[in-house]
Amino acid sequence: MSSILFSDVIEASKRLDGIVLRTPVVNSPEIDEMAGRSVFMKCENIQHVGAFKFRGATNAVKILGEDAESGLCTHSSGNHGQAVALAARQRGVPAYIVMPKTAPKVKVNGVRSHGAEVILCEPNLEARVTTANSVLERTGATFIHPFDNPDVIAGQGTAAKEMIEECGNLDAVLSPIGGGGLMSGTCISTRALLPDALLFGTEPEGADDAARSLESGEYVPQTGPDTICDGLLTSMGEITWPIIKSHVEEIIRVSDEEVLIAMTIIHEIFGMIVEPSGAISLAAVLKDEFRAKEGIGSIGIILCGGNVDPENLPFTP
Repeated sequence: MSSILFSDVIEASKRLDGIVLRTPVVNSPEIDEMAGRSVFMKCENIQHVGAFKFRGATNAVKILGEDAESGLCTHSSGNHGQAVALAARQRGVPAYIVMPKTAPKVKVNGVRSHGAEVILCEPNLEARVTTANSVLERTGATFIHPFDNPDVIAGQGTAAKEMIEECGNLDAVLSPIGGGGLMSGTCISTRALLPDALLFGTEPEGADDAARSLESGEYVPQTGPDTICDGLLTSMGEITWPIIKSHVEEIIRVSDEEVLIAMTIIHEIFGMIVEPSGAISLAAVLKDEFRAKEGIGSIGIILCGGNVDPENLPFTP
């Protein structure tokens, strides 16, 4: 079982009060009709840095003592990097962000806008880790893991906590899974506040390591992911996988085409831009196989981010 408790999420919530946005939860009759049930969406796409990642990074950085003074380092496809960069700027320390050279320009520019140094690397985990290690050696900075860090997970759990506090009873809660930090935090908050609710993960068909892991009961690493969901390319971690294995009912696989349709629906109804990784849970809810599930009248989902290059949108903004 997880060593991260709901009390850690509550403490994170107090720590983040006034720093992190309490993002709105939106609902639409059109989407309810498409899904065949009530769907409530937590808008982390309009969080600071455009993603839920600011919650976990800020919580982890605020807990650090003097260790933070030499600076902060992480590796990230983008959103966690932006979050650490902003948290470092608020703390008044330097940030060094290792990013794959394939990262969306909007995310690279976002990191740089907070005054961080960007170090580009090959788009694979080994390159990220070795590059980050060389940065740590050069700078003496403290490493903030994108997801496999208890303080990061507790911070991410505040998103589901807020959503449940606002919505009240929900029959199911859905969250995307990349490294599993958001899903883990969502599990901890949901189990504490809604013990009977079902927990579902959502994942791209082209990066379905968590789905294969859950189905086999054994950890399956991510290899050669191929999806537009750039925030969901990484494998789960040593902390996140056991939490997901213990709590998640099922992981719904979604095609890139279904994700693009969900992005378009969100834009048409709410005028919001949500990145592919952020729209995937709505895409899952709209699938026939999910619509056929019985006994689920109301669902909460987290629109986890809104950072996408304008030329990659499936619609004209």
